Amino acid sequence: RLPQNVVPSHYSLSLDPVIAEKIFSGEETIDVRVSTATKEIALNSLDLDITEAEVKSGNTTQKAAVAYDKPQEMVRLSLPQPVPIGPAQFHLKFSGKLTEGLRGLYLSKGSHRQYAVTQFEGTYARMMFPCFDEPAFKATFDLTIMADRDDTAISNGRIANDEPAAANRHKITFSTSPKMSTYLVALAIGDWQCLSRTVDDVPIRVCAEPDKKQYGAFALDVAAHSIQFYNQWYGIKYPFGKLDMVAIPDYEWGGMENTASIFYRDTALLLGENNASVFRKRGQAVTIAHEIAHQWFGDLVTAAWWDDIWLNEGFATWMSRKRRRVANVGVLRWAGDLSQGRERLPRSSCQWKRYLRRFLAGRSSSLRQARRQDHADVCLPARSPFDQSVNFLQ
Repeated sequence: RLPQNVVPSHYSLSLDPVIAEKIFSGEETIDVRVSTATKEIALNSLDLDITEAEVKSGNTTQKAAVAYDKPQEMVRLSLPQPVPIGPAQFHLKFSGKLTEGLRGLYLSKGSHRQYAVTQFEGTYARMMFPCFDEPAFKATFDLTIMADRDDTAISNGRIANDEPAAANRHKITFSTSPKMSTYLVALAIGDWQCLSRTVDDVPIRVCAEPDKKQYGAFALDVAAHSIQFYNQWYGIKYPFGKLDMVAIPDYEWGGMENTASIFYRDTALLLGENNASVFRKRGQAVTIAHEIAHQWFGDLVTAAWWDDIWLNEGFATWMSRKRRRVANVGVLRWAGDLSQGRERLPRSSCQWKRYLRRFLAGRSSSLRQARRQDHADVCLPARSPFDQSVNFLQ
């Protein structure tokens, strides 16, 4: 675990990925608050080459020596003089390789080309940029990326500026992201094309490879009805301004709830409605609704550490299976209610929390297993999802 004496509040991050060469370079400034004076600062970083590191506090700027601790997936910045209590900034330059392992910033292989996309849950943001890669360290992000002329990019914020650059490339600047954990940062670079509509003042897009764009209509319809339903049921309007859903051709999970930019395996998002069975439609509707539910449970409200990941997944599974009609899908209903084949839990929040902890105690605590059980039989009591007795960080 990282020390708690340095806490980030904002990242200004610039990236220059070169898909053809499978490399990227980057530069970042991290705004932090130091609670205890220190001469050493620890960050998460994995397989990155940090070529420059400076720490600024007040009117003083110090160059830092960089020591890599690969077994712990950390770097340690050592300084000549202690950084005093108060605000500070870290400035780093770094480079790395686009991986082929479906994690970090990696190459996703489509039918006609490769895409640069991210998968950061649980601890893979550190493969793209040095950061405080723990869920409790929530911050805002300003992201700027370079892309080939015919490519676009999708991230947590909207595109705020797009300007030409040298060598048939262009620079895309995104609006400041919501406050979020590093594992929810998202980036997808390629020739995406999108279907779109607006619901409850929220612009929604379903984006895919150009020859698959038309298969996003069903997902767009499910997303629109999900937003309307969750807005009403939660009593908290969708908080992130826009929602993109991207069909990734080569993706490890069925879906990943990146803030305002959900990534799905393309077969979990895209659907040819004319020949799709009712069961296929129902399965995809539940998956889409599950990931959108995470925008409240997991993104807006985030577990402080991975041992409570079952709260994220349990709430999202429960909400995705609330009984509800999906428009234009005939007799299809979203699966389930708490009463359908589910074991009843005690009514007290303390009782059911202990119950689930005991239930999970005999299982592997790894994040991989938790993610594989995205739609496991975990039931939650019929009470307010924002119960104050559940220890969440917002």
